[in-house]
Amino acid sequence: MARKQMFKGVEEEKVSQITMEQFINMTNSRDRRTLLRLKYNPRLKAFIDKVRKVKAGNPKKVIKTHMRDAPILPEWIGLRFGVYNGKEFKQVEITMEKLGRRLGDFSHTVGRVLHSGPGVGATRGSKFVPLK
Repeated sequence: MARKQMFKGVEEEKVSQITMEQFINMTNSRDRRTLLRLKYNPRLKAFIDKVRKVKAGNPKKVIKTHMRDAPILPEWIGLRFGVYNGKEFKQVEITMEKLGRRLGDFSHTVGRVLHSGPGVGATRGSKFVPLK
């Protein structure tokens, strides 16, 4: 039997009907303080309003944003965001596992460094390696 997806005891079907007040009580203190202070953060409030407008109009559209510190809300499940990582917009699709986290958690700013062998001039032995 497949395991049911749950967020803090609420089943997947009922998560999208959670009110903002109920979600605030389920989150950790950092997200709770962020969401309770929406009137002091007009950028975040405008972003949430923009997401609601896009969801009502065209939910398939990718919402591009620089707001990496926006907490992921239950009403955003199924939406796709393009989160800026300093170089490009990485696509993030919101699922149940991502609730309560931040958008920036899924768009890493630092890539993995893959080192190869030394180049010409890096070692004394490479002085005699032909360039062709």
